[in-house]
Amino acid sequence: MEYFLQQALNALSTGGEYALLALGLAIVFSVMGLVNFAHGETITIGGYTMYALFIFAAPTNAWVLLPIGILAAVAASLTFERVAFRPVRNAPATTGLLTAFGVSIIIKNFFVTVVATRPKAVPTPDWLNTQIPLGPVSIQTLQVLEAVVTFGALIILLAVLRGTTLGLSMRAAAKDFNTVRLMGIRANQVVAAAFFISGLLAGLAAIFIIARRGSVDPFMGFIPVLKAFVAAVIGGFGSLPGAVIGGFVLGITEVVFQVILPDKIAGYRDAFVFTLVGMLLIMRPQGIYGQKLELGEKGG
Repeated sequence: MEYFLQQALNALSTGGEYALLALGLAIVFSVMGLVNFAHGETITIGGYTMYALFIFAAPTNAWVLLPIGILAAVAASLTFERVAFRPVRNAPATTGLLTAFGVSIIIKNFFVTVVATRPKAVPTPDWLNTQIPLGPVSIQTLQVLEAVVTFGALIILLAVLRGTTLGLSMRAAAKDFNTVRLMGIRANQVVAAAFFISGLLAGLAAIFIIARRGSVDPFMGFIPVLKAFVAAVIGGFGSLPGAVIGGFVLGITEVVFQVILPDKIAGYRDAFVFTLVGMLLIMRPQGIYGQKLELGEKGG
């Protein structure tokens, strides 16, 4: 019983990490219709900035690294928007997708060439990995924070979108971007706000990933963002509550298969997970919170 309770806590922690990343993808997609696969490199830049500060400035307190990593991720996200995505904003969606892949490849190879592929140790505050006893089981402070920060970010985002002028502009842009521009709302401001929020969420995710791994490497953001993309699809791409629900569904499913699969086939966990995800999307292609679109008759 204790084992299953511990695994349930692990599932919530894993789901919180995926949900936080899926929120970053969903906020950009809801405004621009762009699947930003360079989101993983935003995480990587935040991580390597923390590593560089640790190596060259040698701060005596690991707390100093955390806000610097978040600011670096925000700056990277805004730079990607201005340099790479703004020039192709009015191009077909496939152009934006290819641009995102291009940015991802360039940043990844930059770190492979300049820093090398070996993981580099980065310290984080010790209390993030302290154990909190909960009866027969214990939970890391990090696991609690991942879930709390994810739900907190969702609540704050929904409050901003529903209760501020900028949020109203972003919601309107998600419905009809061209009409919003005709009404005098600055499109650049709306898109930059979406990338700012996305970068902020990526910076928070970078801290959690580094605290869990204890190191950075050029590929640290790739797999988590790939999983977050799947989570966003499960929840309904563009839906913020759907991104959170999808993240937790994916995290819980992964841990369930990890527990129930025999050791001989445990290595195929992701195959079982994605098979189940595929079955869900066959039954509900728009995802849990997504809206069904009428695309016309496709029969022969």
